[in-house]
Amino acid sequence: MADSTEGDTDILYLGLLVPALITFIAGMGIHSFIIGVNVTDWWKGRPVTPVDHIVTSLGISRMGTQCLAIIYLIMDTAFQIHLDTHVTVFVGSIYDFFIYANFWLTSLLSIVFCLKISNFHSRLFLYLRGMIAHRTSNLIAISVLLSIFNCLMLLMMSITEVMKNGTYNTTMQNLSMDCTIYMNYFYNYTLGIFIPLFFYCISSVLLFTSLYHHTTKMKMSSNVTINLGTYYSVMKFVSFTLIYNTIYVIGHFLGVYYYYFYCVLHLWIFIVLNFVTGLHSSYLIYRTAKLRSQMSKVLQNVTDYLLQMKNTETRKSLEVVAV
Repeated sequence: MADSTEGDTDILYLGLLVPALITFIAGMGIHSFIIGVNVTDWWKGRPVTPVDHIVTSLGISRMGTQCLAIIYLIMDTAFQIHLDTHVTVFVGSIYDFFIYANFWLTSLLSIVFCLKISNFHSRLFLYLRGMIAHRTSNLIAISVLLSIFNCLMLLMMSITEVMKNGTYNTTMQNLSMDCTIYMNYFYNYTLGIFIPLFFYCISSVLLFTSLYHHTTKMKMSSNVTINLGTYYSVMKFVSFTLIYNTIYVIGHFLGVYYYYFYCVLHLWIFIVLNFVTGLHSSYLIYRTAKLRSQMSKVLQNVTDYLLQMKNTETRKSLEVVAV
């Protein structure tokens, strides 16, 4: 029975590890591409927009999230290191930092889109539009600092609770204490993601409302030659990002909730979230003209290389037959 149970456990771990590695490799490739294109433009002195800065920073945070997720998954499935509180606190804190950075940068991207595209003309709106256009780097730095602050606050709470309950020398008998001591951690974690989510929702609703009213007015006008494709494209992007962010927030909330209230860690949730993140980055490439153009070139070069390899192999085969 023990051997059967261990075999089932190994199959379960393998079933988690394989899709996690596939998602990790695909996600790293997608995020690396986004970062590489924008960094190359900056290195060569080409114009880089505020949106490019945010998207590059977002790509870095998503790469960090995926790296930490796969590291924790390998430790948990292959080495059973989830019993070591030191490692759990350290890896979890770095993971929290990238999660917070992801939330803040996604919100910042939504705010910049709102200010850049919306057709509001109030003084406050015009002031914010001009300010953010010239201070994007500062806002990115502020987002990172806020993420570090939230991460350090949670880290200090975790260390305090672990030391207070004496769980550094965790055994199988007191394993149930590892998650139940972090109730305050859960509430602070939820509060930390609520603030950037609040700004994201406001900016997304304002942007979508502005685009909707603008397209409605243009439809009703006598000028039928106006192309509304661009506006619909932006509205689709806003809707897709809203769906992604909703899934991302709910997924992390459920993962943290089940862990800190029921001591159950659903690793498959984080695999799904990494997949959704890669899907959103892929859609971002598709909707960004520069990234889409560079991706087309990469795919064309890969296709040409494969065709060249195939022709070379065919030629060699024919030469062997002729001999």
